[in-house]
Amino acid sequence: MYEAGKLHEWVEQALAILESCCLCPRRCQVNRLRGELGKCSTGRQAIVSSFGPHFGEESPLVGSGGSGTVFFAFCNLKCCFCQNYTISQLGEGREVVAGELANMMLSLERQGCHNINFVSPTHVVPQILEALEIAVESGLSVPLVYNSGGYDAVDTLKLLDGIFDIYMPDMKYSDEQNARRLSGIDDYPRMNRAAVKEMHRQVGDLKIDDQGIARRGLLVRHLVLPGGLAGTAEVCRFLSQEISAHTYLNVMAQYRPCYKAYDVLGLAHSISRQEFVEAVETARSYGLHRLDRIEPRPFAGVL
Repeated sequence: MYEAGKLHEWVEQALAILESCCLCPRRCQVNRLRGELGKCSTGRQAIVSSFGPHFGEESPLVGSGGSGTVFFAFCNLKCCFCQNYTISQLGEGREVVAGELANMMLSLERQGCHNINFVSPTHVVPQILEALEIAVESGLSVPLVYNSGGYDAVDTLKLLDGIFDIYMPDMKYSDEQNARRLSGIDDYPRMNRAAVKEMHRQVGDLKIDDQGIARRGLLVRHLVLPGGLAGTAEVCRFLSQEISAHTYLNVMAQYRPCYKAYDVLGLAHSISRQEFVEAVETARSYGLHRLDRIEPRPFAGVL
C-alpha cells in the first residue's frame, strides 16, 4: 500500500508538528505533545466520539457495506449552527491511543466497509498517521477518506500526499464576514480554496469503479444556508473554473437550526425548497454536472 519505511517517516514528521502546533491555519503553536491545548481542545491523543458503518454518506462511499466512519471529537472551526455540536464543540468522546484507533480501522474493514472515513481529521493528522502505520502492517487495504470542514493548511495536506485516496472537504462560505460571524474564522474562503486546490492536485476528479464505489479523487460538500449566507454561486464558480467542471459536488439540503443558530440573525429557520432548487440550478449553470444529494439517515456508531 505504501513504500516500506515511508509511512513511518510521515508519522515522525507529523508528530514533530505537535510540538508547536501549526497543523491547521489557526497556527496555535501550543505544545500538544505536553498536553497543551489550542483552539481544537485536543492534546497528544486523539479523542474519538464513535465509529461504525455509516449508510448516510454520499452513495459512492456507501455502496452495500457502508462507509467506515471514525468521528473525532472537537474541531478547528466554531460553527454556531453545527448539528454535531456535542461532538465538535463539547468534545463528546474519549481519548484513544494509536493501537486502539488502528483496531477501529481494521474492525471497519472486517465488517465490509468500502473505506475508512475520518470525520474531522484536520487537528489529529499525526494521530491518524500513527495509527495507520499499525493498521497497514496488519493488512488494512481499503481507501482512506479525509472528511474535513475545509479549513486545512496546505503544508499539512502536502505531508499527506500519497496517504489519502479520497478528499471530502466542505466549502462552507464564499464571504469572509459570514465565515467570521458563523464559524469564528477570519480567512476561511482563502484558506479553503487553497486547500481544495491542493487536494485536487493530489487525487484529481472522483473516480468510481464498476460497482459504483469511489476509489480515488475529490468530493466536495456544500451546505446551503438560509438567505444565501453560504455564497453558493461563488463556490460553484470556483469549482467549475478553478478546479474542474467534473468535480463531484454534494449540494446539501439538510440545514436546520441547531446549537446557537437561534441566536443568529438569519439562521433560525431551515432553508426553503426554493432555496435548495436554486442552489442546484446554480451549480448546473456553472457546468457542474456530477451532483449528489443526501438526506439525513441514522448512524449506527459504537465506542
